Amino acid sequence: MPFEYKKVLVIGATSGIGKELANKLVENGTSLIIAGRRKENLDAFVQYHGAEKVKSKVFDVMQLDQIPQFASEIIAENPDLDCIFVNSGIQRPFDFSKPETVDLDIFDQELITNYTAAVRISKAFIPHLQKQQTQTALAFTTSQMALVPMMRCPNYGASKAALHHFILALRTQLNDGPGNVKVLEIYPPAVQTELHDAKHQPDLKDGHLIGMPLQEFVDEVWTCVSNGEDQIAIGSAKDIYEAFELKRQELYQAMTEMLSDVLKQFLR
Repeated sequence: MPFEYKKVLVIGATSGIGKELANKLVENGTSLIIAGRRKENLDAFVQYHGAEKVKSKVFDVMQLDQIPQFASEIIAENPDLDCIFVNSGIQRPFDFSKPETVDLDIFDQELITNYTAAVRISKAFIPHLQKQQTQTALAFTTSQMALVPMMRCPNYGASKAALHHFILALRTQLNDGPGNVKVLEIYPPAVQTELHDAKHQPDLKDGHLIGMPLQEFVDEVWTCVSNGEDQIAIGSAKDIYEAFELKRQELYQAMTEMLSDVLKQFLR
């Protein structure tokens, strides 16, 4: 089945997974808005595909106080917006056995980028998505490390796990709320992007070669998205997902139903 959304915003589209997903959307005839920090990358993308197919907006998700205004401007300029990919992410190594090496400012930047900003972006766009007459979507890129942490990058795994738990609850809430908002989660394995580049993780040599080829990953994601799947685990992430995540989500659903029954006695 074809991709069902007509106007898509990709946040974090200046490189890596976000950029390649944006390429795939344009190639399949979807009207697109791309956003990210690096204006030169956005401009190059628009020039390559054409301004009639792609709009761009410079935006840094670290500027939390600007998210409501960013959302308002995007919606005003694109009232037919029906899908948002939240893709911004950074990964940094931290060794707490050597606490003197841990820069907590960088730690906080990673947490804000990977988790807090995604939550605030969701809040800012949900009212618009709920008002649409057709199905709309919020899509998030998390990680296989949302399910199993990696010792080298404890904050990355923790921030993606936080986002994963938020997504599970958000999906349930939106299913019960107004409108028809679908919530998607993409779980990448390690993918060959600049996430592992020396400028971000200087102790790695040729870090951009770590993991699954980017185009192969995006092609698999596109197939799953086009098939209407809302939880998309690729490569080694799929093995992890099938090993225990399905069972954990069964437990989550059971707990949600149990707590719903209990809370009915106490909520006004």
